[in-house]
Amino acid sequence: IWDMTNVDLQFNDALMNTLKKSKNPNSKIDWYYAPGFLLFWLALFFAVVVPLFNKLPDSVTIAEESKRPNEFVAERAQLALYDYDIIGPKVVGSIANEQQTVAFLLREVEKVRQAMRADLFELEVDVQAPSGAYMHWNMVNMYQAVTNVVVKLSTVGSTSENYVLLNSHFDSKPSSPGSGDDGTMVIVMLEVLRVMATSPFPFEHPIVFLFNGAEENPLQASHGFITKHKWAKNCKILLNLEVAGSGGRDLLFQGGPNHPWLMRYYKQHAKHPFATTMAEEIFQAGILPSDTDFRIFRDYGQVPGLDMAQISNGYVYHTEFDNYANVPRNCLQNSGENVLPLLRAFANASELYNVEDHRAGHTVFFDFLGLFFVFYTQTTGIILNSCIAAVSLLLVGLSLWRMARLTHTSLGQISIWFGILVALHVVGVLLNICLPLLMAVLFDAGNRSLTYFSNQWLMIGLFVIPGIIGLSLPTTLYYSFRKNVPISHAYHLQMSLHAHCVFLAVLAIILTAMNLRTIYLCMISILFYSASLIINLLSSLHDRGYYWTIITQVFQLMPFFYFWYLFYMFLVVMIPMMGRNGSAINPDLLMATLCALGGFFALGFVTPLINMFRWSKSLLLGLGIVTFIFSMIAVSDVGFPYQAKTSVMRVNFLHVRRIFYEYDGSISLEDSGYYFDFQDRRLNYPLEDTSLNLQGLTGIEADCEAGELMCGVPCFNHRWCKARSTGRWLPRSEVPIPGNNSLLLLAKTILPTGNIMRYEFEMSGPPHMGLFIDPLDDASVKDWSFIRNPLDEPHKYERPYQIFFSYGRDNTPLKFHIDFEKPSRNFNVPIFRLGVAWHYVSYDFKRDADGMKFIADFPDFVHVMEWPTLYKRYIF
Repeated sequence: IWDMTNVDLQFNDALMNTLKKSKNPNSKIDWYYAPGFLLFWLALFFAVVVPLFNKLPDSVTIAEESKRPNEFVAERAQLALYDYDIIGPKVVGSIANEQQTVAFLLREVEKVRQAMRADLFELEVDVQAPSGAYMHWNMVNMYQAVTNVVVKLSTVGSTSENYVLLNSHFDSKPSSPGSGDDGTMVIVMLEVLRVMATSPFPFEHPIVFLFNGAEENPLQASHGFITKHKWAKNCKILLNLEVAGSGGRDLLFQGGPNHPWLMRYYKQHAKHPFATTMAEEIFQAGILPSDTDFRIFRDYGQVPGLDMAQISNGYVYHTEFDNYANVPRNCLQNSGENVLPLLRAFANASELYNVEDHRAGHTVFFDFLGLFFVFYTQTTGIILNSCIAAVSLLLVGLSLWRMARLTHTSLGQISIWFGILVALHVVGVLLNICLPLLMAVLFDAGNRSLTYFSNQWLMIGLFVIPGIIGLSLPTTLYYSFRKNVPISHAYHLQMSLHAHCVFLAVLAIILTAMNLRTIYLCMISILFYSASLIINLLSSLHDRGYYWTIITQVFQLMPFFYFWYLFYMFLVVMIPMMGRNGSAINPDLLMATLCALGGFFALGFVTPLINMFRWSKSLLLGLGIVTFIFSMIAVSDVGFPYQAKTSVMRVNFLHVRRIFYEYDGSISLEDSGYYFDFQDRRLNYPLEDTSLNLQGLTGIEADCEAGELMCGVPCFNHRWCKARSTGRWLPRSEVPIPGNNSLLLLAKTILPTGNIMRYEFEMSGPPHMGLFIDPLDDASVKDWSFIRNPLDEPHKYERPYQIFFSYGRDNTPLKFHIDFEKPSRNFNVPIFRLGVAWHYVSYDFKRDADGMKFIADFPDFVHVMEWPTLYKRYIF
C-alpha cells in the first residue's frame, strides 16, 4: 500500500507540474493524461487489492514444530485430510458416512488421547444418534438416527458448567468427497484439538468439538445435537466452521446476535481478520442460496457465536473437484491460526458465566484489507453516521460560502448551480445502476448470461465501465454545454464532488434511521472526503485551480482500496454461486448491481475528475468503445461460461421410475425418464450442440398447469420443489430400482367425532425418502404424527405438504398417521393424494448400465449429481 501511495504521489507530482506549466491554473489538463489517470486506478486494484485479498500465511511443517511449540501445524492437518479424502463421498445413511468416516474420526481422536497431557486435561467421546424434526423453509425436515461424533476436552478439576461449542460437518453431497466442504474444517478441528490437548495451557471452560454427520440433509445433525444431547444445555457460545468452496481465507459473515463482546474477542485474537457486516445482512436476508448450522444453534439453542467460512474457489463446491488436490495447505494454516487463539480465549472468557448479561445489541464490523479489524455497536454506528454526515454537510456549506465570497457571486446563485449539480448527480447515480442492469438484461435476452463465469475480467467492460459512464455522463454533458459562468471550472468541478458527498450524507441519514448497518460504507466514504476538504479549506489549495484534487486523490486511496476489496470479495463468493442459483432470476442483474455499487463507492469521488481533462466527452466515448469491445468478446467463444474441472456447469437429475395409482387402484401412468433440475439460468441450452442425446426433452409446465401433484415429479428437497416448474423430463428405458421399498396402509379408522378419518401407514426404503400430501375438495388435514407447524400456520406453509425423511444408522420403518377432516362425513370418495419418493442417493446403490452410459455422454465441462428414484402417486 505504501509503495502504491508513493506512485499516487508521483502521479500527483506530474499533475502539479502540469498545473504549474499552465498559464491559467483553472484551465483544463491535456486530454492525453486522462487514460493514464484511469489506468492508474485500475493498476491500484490489481497491485494492492487482489494480492492482499489472496494473502495467506506460510504453513507450519512438522519439522518446524519443535521450534514453534503449541502452534497449529498445517502439514499434519493436510496428512489427515488425505485420509479423509480417500473415503470418498459421504452421503447420510451411506457406509462411507456412518461407518468409515466415523471410524476415521474416532481413530484421530484416539491419537489425541494418546498424546494428551493427562495430568492437565480430560477427554470424553460420545457418538450420538439423534432423531427429530423441524421446519426447513416449507418442508418438514425429519431425521432418524443421524450421527454426531462429540468430543469434550476439559481441564482436570474444572468445575465450570459453561461450555464452548466448536462445530463442523463431515457429511458431503453425492459425488463429492467434501474435502473442502467441510472436510477442511473437520481437519482443522482435529488439529486444534491435538494442540490444545498437548499444550501446557489449562483453560477454564470445557470445549465441545462437534463433528456432525448430517449438515447437507440439511442441518439435521446440528438440530439433533442442540435439542437432544446431554451437553447441549451447557453450550454457551459457538464457533461454526464452514467452507463455501475450497481454500482461501475465513470470512466472518455472521456474529452474535446481540453480543458485541464476541467481536471484541475476534478483534483481539483472530490473527487473520476477514469480516464484514454487509455479508451478515445479505446472508440473513436470504439472498444467497445457502444456509449453515449457525442458524440451528441460534434458533433452537439460543447459542450466540461466530459463523466463519472459507470462500475461495466456489466453483468446486459440491462437485467431484472438491477434493484433496484443491485444498491449499496455507488455507489450513490460516484457519488454524484464527480458530486456535479464538478457542483458547473463549475457553477462558468470564462472559460465559452469564452470557445474557452481556447482550447489548447488534454490531458493525469489518476488516481493512486483512490488516486490522474494526467493530463498534449499532448505537455507536448511528451516532457516527449521523455526526459525520452532519459535519460533511457543514463543510460543503462552508466551501460553497467561500466560493461565493472569493468570486463575488451571490450565495443564492452558487446554491442554484450546486442544486443543478446535485440533481444531475442523482441522475448519474441512477444511470450508474441502470446502465449495467441494461447490459445484464440485453445479454440475458440473447441467452448470453453468465459470460463472465469463467473469465471474471469481462465484468470490467460489461458492468464496471458502464457504471462509470453512467455516473459521469450527466455532469460531463452539463460542463460541455455550460457557457459564460462567472466561477471557474475548477470550482464547478469541486461542486460536483460536493454533490456526491451530499448524496452520501443524506443516504447515510435515511438508511441509518432504517437500522441498516451496512451504511457504514457511506460513513467511510464521506469521512475521508471530509478530511480532504478540511485540509483544502485550511490551506489555499481549495481556491488554486485544480490543486485541491491532489489532496482529494490522496485521501481517496484508502476508501478505494477498501471498497474494491469488499466488493471483490462479494464477487469471488457470488460468481460461482450463480452457477447453482437456479434459472428463475437473471444472475447478471445481481452481478451488475454489485459492480455498479463497487464503482459507486470506490470511484464516486474520482470519476467526476474526468472533467478536469480536455475532451472529456471523447473520453467517455472511448470508454463506451471499450464496453463494446468487451461485449464482442463476451458473445464469442471466450464468453462460454464453463470450463472443464475448474468452472463446471452443474446438472442435477434423477433416474426416475414413476407409477400413478388412481382411486380404484388402477395404474394411469407407468414410465421412466430423467428428471432434470438445471442449476443455472442457461438451463439445458449449453448441452444442445454436444454429443449428449437430449432428443425428446420436454418441460413439465403442462403437468404443473394440469394440477398434477408436484407437477408429476419427485422433487428432492425444498429447493428442487420450489423450482419444479422449470424442470425437464427426458423419457428413457425402465429404471431398475436398486433397493427395497414399501408403503403399507395399516389401517383406516373413522374417529369418534364422525367427521375425521385416520389413515395409518408404514414406509420403508433407502436413507432418503419424501412424502407429498394434498387433501382433495373440502377435505383438510386436522392432525398428523409429524410436527404440527404446517397445520398450525397455514398462512405460512403452502400445500401440498412436503415431508422429507432421512436416516443414518437405523433403518427402522417410519410409521405415521394422518387425520383428514371431511365436513360432509362422506369418506367414500377420494380424500387425498399421496406422493411417495424413494431416493437411492449414495453409491451404495448401483446405477444401471443405461444410466451410466448417459452420464458418460455428458461433455467434460459438466458435473452431474444424480441418483435413481422410485416415485409413486396414490389417491386414497
